[in-house]
Amino acid sequence: QVRLVESGGGLVQAGGSLRLSCAASGLIFSNYAMGWFRQAPGKEREFVAAISWSGGVIYYAESVKGRVTISRDNAKNTLYLRMNSLDPEDTALYYCAAEVGAPETLATAYDYWGQGTQVTVSS
Repeated sequence: QVRLVESGGGLVQAGGSLRLSCAASGLIFSNYAMGWFRQAPGKEREFVAAISWSGGVIYYAESVKGRVTISRDNAKNTLYLRMNSLDPEDTALYYCAAEVGAPETLATAYDYWGQGTQVTVSS
């Protein structure tokens, strides 16, 4: 069975940095495009970043471009999201997702999802 497990969330002060990780199992990791999404209370799930199987194609949401870096280590079956210059607007539950095909910015394109890791940014 496919399992995606996020980790690395927590409480951080505004201007700080955080690195999220997503450990994948039950799938051939290198066959999948991966993405990060986030959801704050009362709001819809929002695209953050996506990366192709090889890392050759990367997309970022305009709201985070320049502050975050998505990467993957296929040898470790792990996806990462490095976030810098964090702002209280970044507070949300962050989800890792996987799909067969090209990386997408739409949540409906993804086949598998993790349980999420909470990121809280204080002012």
